[in-house]
Amino acid sequence: MHSAIPVADGVHWVGVNDYETHLFEAIWPLPRGISYNAYLVVDEKAALVDGVKAPFLDEMLGKVRGVLGPARPLDYLVVNHMEPDHSGTVRALRDLYPEMQIVGNAKTAAFLKKFFGVERNVRVVEDGETLSLGARDLQFHLTPMVHWPETMMTWDPAGRILFSGDAFGGFGALAGGVFDDEVDIPYYEDETLRYFSNIVGKYCRPVQKAIEKLGDLPVAVVASTHGPVWRSDPGRIIDTYARWSRQETEPGVVVAFASMYGGTQQMAEAVARSLAEAGVEKVRVHDLSRTHVSYVIRDVWRFRGLVVGGPTYNTRLFPPVENLLGHLENDRLRGRLLGIFGTYAWSGGAVERLRSFAEDGGEFDLVEPVVEAECRATPEQLQACADMGRNMAEALKKHA
Repeated sequence: MHSAIPVADGVHWVGVNDYETHLFEAIWPLPRGISYNAYLVVDEKAALVDGVKAPFLDEMLGKVRGVLGPARPLDYLVVNHMEPDHSGTVRALRDLYPEMQIVGNAKTAAFLKKFFGVERNVRVVEDGETLSLGARDLQFHLTPMVHWPETMMTWDPAGRILFSGDAFGGFGALAGGVFDDEVDIPYYEDETLRYFSNIVGKYCRPVQKAIEKLGDLPVAVVASTHGPVWRSDPGRIIDTYARWSRQETEPGVVVAFASMYGGTQQMAEAVARSLAEAGVEKVRVHDLSRTHVSYVIRDVWRFRGLVVGGPTYNTRLFPPVENLLGHLENDRLRGRLLGIFGTYAWSGGAVERLRSFAEDGGEFDLVEPVVEAECRATPEQLQACADMGRNMAEALKKHA
C-alpha cells in the first residue's frame, strides 16, 4: 500500500506496515507484523494526525506528498500519543516543515522536550478545545492513562471520525485491507485481545472512563493507530474494548504450566483431561517454557478459569511460571477461578509462591484441592489433580 487511502472526504490513511520488527516494545512477538496508522486531514489547512516509527518516515511522507503535492506545507501535526512508534518522526517532520505546529496537551509538550528536545511551535490544547482547519474542525479529548499519561483522542465532527490513538488498536499488519469490511475480523480480534491484554489491560478503569466520556459522540469511523480502521461497524470494536475493560470472561479454562523433567506436565495433563471429561469445551493448555507469555495472558484474559502449575527451581518457583505470575499480578485480574499445583525435590518453594499469588495476586476464588508432589506425582496425587479439574468445571457452571 504505497499510496494514501481515502477514509472519508478530506481524510486519508497514510500509515505503514511493519514486517521488520520482531518484538513490539522489545517484548511482544509480531509474527504477522503491525501497522502504524497515521491520518492526513486536508482542508484550508492540512493536519497529520499521529505519525509512524522513525524508520518508516519516507514511506509515510510519500503518501502525504501524494495528497498535498510537493510544494504545499503540512500545517499541523496532532500527537495523540507520544510513544516513539508514533512520535518517532517528529524531529524529521519539524526539519521538513519548519513552521508546522505540533498539537498536544501539556503532558505531550513535556514529553516532546524530553524525548526530542522540541519546544518551538508546540501548541498546547486543553480538554475539549477545537482547532480550525477551515471549514473542518478537530476537537481534542484527553484520555489519560490509555495507556500513557498524555494520551488523548481527536474528534472530527465533519466525518464523524474518532482518531483514537492506541485505544481500539491491535497487533497485525494490514494485509491488503485497511478497513474492517476488508479484512478477516476474527483474526484481528484475536490479535487485538493479545494487544489489549498485554499492553492496555492494566489500565481498565481509564479505558472505561474514556469510553464513557466519549459515549455521546456519533462515531461513524474509529481510526486507531494500530490495526484496522473501523468504518462498517465501529461499535463492535468499542463494545469489545468495553467488555474486556470490565474483565468479562468466557466459560473456559487456561492450564498454564512448565516442567523440567515431565512430572509437572503429567499433573497438568491430568487436570486438562478431567476438564474435558467434565464437559469444558474451551481448554487452552500452555507450556510456559515454549509459548510466549503474551499468548498465555491473552487466553487468561479471555477465560474465567485458570490453573497454574510449576516445579521448584533453586528453592523458588520455576522462572517461566514466575514470569507469568508477575505479569498477571500487574494486571490485577478479577472474577477468576484459580487452581494451583506444583512439584519439588530437595526443597519446596513452588506451591508456597503459588499460594501467595492466589491470596494476593488478584481477586481469585481458589478451587481445591491444591496439589503438591515430591519428585513425581503418585497415583493419588494425579487423582487429586483430576478432582481439581472436575471442581473447576463445576465452579464454571455455577458462574455461568
